[in-house]
Amino acid sequence: MNQPAIRPNYTVNCSILLTDVPLLDRPQKVADAGFGAVEFWWPFDTAVPADKDVDAFVRAVADAGVQLSGLNFFAGNMPAGERGILSDPARVTEFRDNIDVTVGIGERLGTPAFNALYGNRSDGASPAEQDETASANLAAAGTAAARIGAAVLIEPVSGAPLYPLKTANDAVAVIDRVRAEHGVDSLRLLADLYHLQVNGDDVAAAIDAHAGVIGHVQIADDPGRGEPGTGTLDIDGHLAHLAAVGYRGYVGLEYKQSQPDPFAWLPESARSSALSSSTGKAQ
Repeated sequence: MNQPAIRPNYTVNCSILLTDVPLLDRPQKVADAGFGAVEFWWPFDTAVPADKDVDAFVRAVADAGVQLSGLNFFAGNMPAGERGILSDPARVTEFRDNIDVTVGIGERLGTPAFNALYGNRSDGASPAEQDETASANLAAAGTAAARIGAAVLIEPVSGAPLYPLKTANDAVAVIDRVRAEHGVDSLRLLADLYHLQVNGDDVAAAIDAHAGVIGHVQIADDPGRGEPGTGTLDIDGHLAHLAAVGYRGYVGLEYKQSQPDPFAWLPESARSSALSSSTGKAQ
């Protein structure tokens, strides 16, 4: 693949990649492959794991010498189809308790962003009640993240019919609502180019419309969600476009491995570069 003129700051999602390796060994594998940063979905089975498990995770990242560029808040039982708990009125305490753990990990590792999956629509509460719950929970998460200079990311997701945020506009509407209702301005858009494409969003138009609020980018090719170059999504073009509008944040490699070497598409010399802005938009 031809690389954009401004080299992306890649970070490897260790929850979807390198799954043949024990989770705590993955940061070192990433470092050995020439990358300088990792990101994870929530790496524990519960919202509030034991201190020893948190310490082991922090140690694995620190010992590998990589940056923890992003961490998801607890999102429920992902294999069973859950995609977040923050909009569930019955799980407010669980989410609020998880905020402390998640941001605490980020504070120890200098993490600039935390991904908050919104949650599926459910029969247990009306959409309006879920949205009100989500707004309050996101305000709490955003306030906690801002205390350490970090952002909370809002992500449109594909492949989950009951997940209400499909487009960049959907996610930005949530960001605007939290700012208007709670005065919290630390929420940003997670622009996963694969999810946007699959959901029928106009990726180029979304980049232009929301350049100032994009806090993180993730990539995978479409169709298939494989490595860049395995599909038809113009990843190079979109990354060049993002660079042109001022994005200097991380680009997360969040794709499904389809080859023995999941990083063979990317020359080793292009895998790690200095990050000029941890919150995405060039300063």
